[in-house]
Amino acid sequence: MNRRYFFLSTAAAAAGVRSSALASPNDTIRIGIAGVRGQGRSHIREYAGMKNVQIAALCDIDESVLDARLAEIEKMGLPRPARYVSFRKMLEDASIDAVSIATPNHSHTLQTVWACQAGKDVYVEKPCSHNLFESRQIVAAARKYNRLVQHGTNSRSTVGLREAVQHLRDGLIGDIYMARGLCFKWRDTIGRAPEEPVPPGVHYDEWLGPAPKRPFTRNRFHYNWHWFWDYGNGDFGNQGIHELDICRWGLGVTYPTKVSAMGGHFMFDDDQETPNTLVVTYEFNGRGNRRQLMVFEVRHWITNHEAGIGERDGKRGGNTVGNIFYGSKGYMAIDGYATYKTFLGKEQEPGPARSEGGSNFKNFIDALRTRRREDLNAEIEEGAISCDLMHLGNIAYRVGRTLEFDPVTMRVKNDEEANRLFKRAYRAPYVVPDQV
Repeated sequence: MNRRYFFLSTAAAAAGVRSSALASPNDTIRIGIAGVRGQGRSHIREYAGMKNVQIAALCDIDESVLDARLAEIEKMGLPRPARYVSFRKMLEDASIDAVSIATPNHSHTLQTVWACQAGKDVYVEKPCSHNLFESRQIVAAARKYNRLVQHGTNSRSTVGLREAVQHLRDGLIGDIYMARGLCFKWRDTIGRAPEEPVPPGVHYDEWLGPAPKRPFTRNRFHYNWHWFWDYGNGDFGNQGIHELDICRWGLGVTYPTKVSAMGGHFMFDDDQETPNTLVVTYEFNGRGNRRQLMVFEVRHWITNHEAGIGERDGKRGGNTVGNIFYGSKGYMAIDGYATYKTFLGKEQEPGPARSEGGSNFKNFIDALRTRRREDLNAEIEEGAISCDLMHLGNIAYRVGRTLEFDPVTMRVKNDEEANRLFKRAYRAPYVVPDQV
């Protein structure tokens, strides 16, 4: 047996025993955090503020970023975590109960599979998958190894939006015929970046992971990786996955029957591959076999606000990020992750409203103590379904035609070009396995 996988299997046994024993609020849960440049800093802040939670390890392929975060944690007066540049090496620490993953999109599924195999529970950032095949495998790994896996769609844990969705279920705005997700964020050009040597302290092969090997450029690295198909999913999979998840949650639907998309990369002549302007439309057979529509929009430049979403103190500028649900008795506007307002009747009189947040990270830690999958507000299967809708929208854009999707076979009817985009070619040894 391969030595590494033997080690991981024995670590899995040890970690599984430790995790299953975490029933008391007084038990200290030890977390390893991977990817600490951007969103990973939020992970650090969240866990650092929790009682009986210890940041046991940090992992990043950029040693300058890694060392800066380790110093920041020491300045907080917390114990210095262990230092890793290899995610797989971090998993060999059997004392770590769970990992929190904030690496680029193309590594999320493989790292989660590895973590589940090593007996770790997982908090994984959105989107949990880079393609539809990975959505199936990440759920399969969580089930096979009986791990708790939380998806980073934070709105699922906010008081405001949980109340909003309950109002939709209770019929406050009547029969919902359409939902819209809005992702209007100012995104300037990334320009063009030349090929150059890999910077000192950057472990580029680890960063590339499953993706094809390409020369290093600054545009394909920190943050701008979002705009390349090898690593990211555009702003639809970056910011937009939050709003798409809220749309699907509010409508109470899973998979669509039709998906169409139009858009493009407008205004700029630069290295970006993904669209900066995109409109995706989904058709569902909802409850009672009623047709429902979901429309998702990405805009990258100057635009209007809608339904008051994004307006602050009467100012008109800034981002517009949220959702609108349209029903037979009124409409609901969701602003960000935690605020909703309703407008009822033909006169659009103000109805119930609330703005109150919550912590997806705290919900994850609470569930680790109960060991109950149903206690997770953003359980991985729900996250994977939302990610699949995002992937289908991007595929419809890339092939340039409407997809007739079969939710039973999980295939696009009569379109092998589209179906081929359900999975990527993996670069060994960073392969998401067919059998987890």
